[in-house]
Amino acid sequence: MTITVGGEDKELSARLDKELTAFNQAATGASDEAELSVRATDDASGELIGGLTGWTWGGLCGIGMLWVREDHRKSGLGSRLMRAAEDEARRRGCDRVIVSSFSFQAPPFYRRLGYVETGRVPGIPGGHEDVHFHKSLEPEPSAAPLFRLAVVLDHPADAADEALRYEEQALALLPRHGGRLERRLRTADGLSEVHLLAFPSQDAYRAYLADPERTPDGRITARVLEVTEIHG
Repeated sequence: MTITVGGEDKELSARLDKELTAFNQAATGASDEAELSVRATDDASGELIGGLTGWTWGGLCGIGMLWVREDHRKSGLGSRLMRAAEDEARRRGCDRVIVSSFSFQAPPFYRRLGYVETGRVPGIPGGHEDVHFHKSLEPEPSAAPLFRLAVVLDHPADAADEALRYEEQALALLPRHGGRLERRLRTADGLSEVHLLAFPSQDAYRAYLADPERTPDGRITARVLEVTEIHG
């Protein structure tokens, strides 16, 4: 027996993939493993401006990589790529999605899309962590109407950044109470936001308000309106 250590080994990777795929299929009975990709290109130049890669297998979808070019970030493209992947996963019969993100990357982004944190792995360079998320693709029961709210927030000009960080922390608590952020709008000056929120019931919303980790920031002026329909 000879043990050899080296760098990239495409032949070895291909063999390991083949052997482990066969083992996994025998153990689970699921043999529908397939690659998944979503590509966004500029209509004028044809250049790549964003993309996503992952896989589907046995009703599970895994997101491997998601990237948006710097000049298109905060445009909503990342959310569109994720929705396209989720729609394709549903078409393939998947009812759940998993993804991980380093703590310096995009955990708040995935939380806004309804992903729930399931665990963390410490030891990432720079003192960071690998944050793992899960989301169910099961359709919501139609019998019980959702309790929806429009929250209008005004941030103080001298502490807008701190106020926005507080909002990120508060929004991260929504999945804990069955809530989700359906849309988030921000004015160009960064001093006002509108959050469209949905909860399974009014009691769930009250539980969110009473969450001990949600300490209201007295600097933020908020107006809460119950809504019955959302367009667009």
